[in-house]
Amino acid sequence: MLALIIPVCNEAEQIHNNIDRIGEILEEAGIAHGFYLVDDGSTDGTWEELTRLSEACPHVHTIRLSRNFGKEAALCAALERADGDAFLILDADLQHPPEMIPEMEKLWREQGYDVVEGVKEGRGCESLLKRLAVRTFYGLFRKSTGIDLDAASDFKLLDRKVVEAWRRMPERNTFFRGMSAWLGFRRVQLPFVVQDRTMGETKWSLRALIRLAAHSITSYTSAPLYVVSGLGAVLLLGAVVIGIQTLVSKLLGYAETGFTTVIILQLFIGSCVMMSLGVIGVYISKIYEETKKRPRYIIQELKNLDDAKIPDTE
Repeated sequence: MLALIIPVCNEAEQIHNNIDRIGEILEEAGIAHGFYLVDDGSTDGTWEELTRLSEACPHVHTIRLSRNFGKEAALCAALERADGDAFLILDADLQHPPEMIPEMEKLWREQGYDVVEGVKEGRGCESLLKRLAVRTFYGLFRKSTGIDLDAASDFKLLDRKVVEAWRRMPERNTFFRGMSAWLGFRRVQLPFVVQDRTMGETKWSLRALIRLAAHSITSYTSAPLYVVSGLGAVLLLGAVVIGIQTLVSKLLGYAETGFTTVIILQLFIGSCVMMSLGVIGVYISKIYEETKKRPRYIIQELKNLDDAKIPDTE
């Protein structure tokens, strides 16, 4: 059976139609399936729509979080509770084309791939600024981790053993896209074009994307801390060069009065120190959050799921 994992936030207008459309595609392809829908703190009528879906269809399982914990936490809530032979991550707004699901399932079932990754051929209607921000993030992530996530997405089909391996990763600050790449296994890529939303607006503002990028990099890798050390080495080298130049000028009598160079150096070094302290502070906050051992999310309500079978998230 194929378990479809779909985080949902403020999609009351279209979620019912979108689930019906996905179901029709899977039924035509003869794919046994179940839905695991997570309401990530919606403020509209999304939970009421999900409740109606779960009451009408026993194979629609719904989870309501107590507040908005973010997409990463919503994915965790579903992946830790879903049951199936394979698991497929899908966006609720259908920007991940559901028509590709039968092909992804076939690659898993007939050719034995453990991970079928949807990779973006086009990003849809995005602004130039947003495209630049996304490209910058993927460039930084590739250089800091050695993993190329350019054009990657959460649109993936994962074999059961891949999800079981992911469940053994205990960190609370998660970056699913990077974690799933780190797991390895036999994988294949399938290109797709991001579809336009049928209604409503995207929940991802530029500010939210920047915050997600910072969270993703610091949750996945400690490379920025090494950048701080490298910056210190560069500053030391610069200080040696300028010190030699200043000493030579003094001995040759070319030194001029004034403290322009000193002031510039102080400003530059001070800025670098403050930036470095900021990076270190982010990692200290991550350590603090991990040591508190708070759950990734809190569940308020479940439909068509058994409380007794819910694994401990602690």
